[in-house]
Amino acid sequence: MTNPKPVAVRIGDPRHPQATALLQASHALMESLFPSDSNHYLSIDDLCVPEITFFTAHHGDTILGTGALANKTGYGEIKSMFVAPDARGTGTGAALLNAIETEARAQGLPVLRLETGNSLHAAHRLYRRAGFALRGPFGDYPDDPISLFMEKPLG
Repeated sequence: MTNPKPVAVRIGDPRHPQATALLQASHALMESLFPSDSNHYLSIDDLCVPEITFFTAHHGDTILGTGALANKTGYGEIKSMFVAPDARGTGTGAALLNAIETEARAQGLPVLRLETGNSLHAAHRLYRRAGFALRGPFGDYPDDPISLFMEKPLG
């Protein structure tokens, strides 16, 4: 997919049919790649709580991607990052990540953290380009060799 116009990112609703479809596709992909105890995605209902800011990336009326910021005690966590397969390589992931980082700064969070699967190499490249570095497990995450943990200070 080529985008003649820039991707627009805005706060969205995980229950929007297009967002829900992308989240379900993301969950199915994670379930096909990793054992169930190594999947840490949030349900659609879990994305609809006050401490979560959910974002959608749009091209026209089509939602191309999703991402969320979970405001944790002392840090922000990136959740539910997913870009439709035909929109990958168009800057959609970077636009979502930028919006999440902007919101984290607005909320006064000092650092962003994330957990992702060890075989999601395109995601690793996106996060590294955005200034994220490897770190160990955080929060309630176990030390799982299938998980990759990253963070970016926002100071």
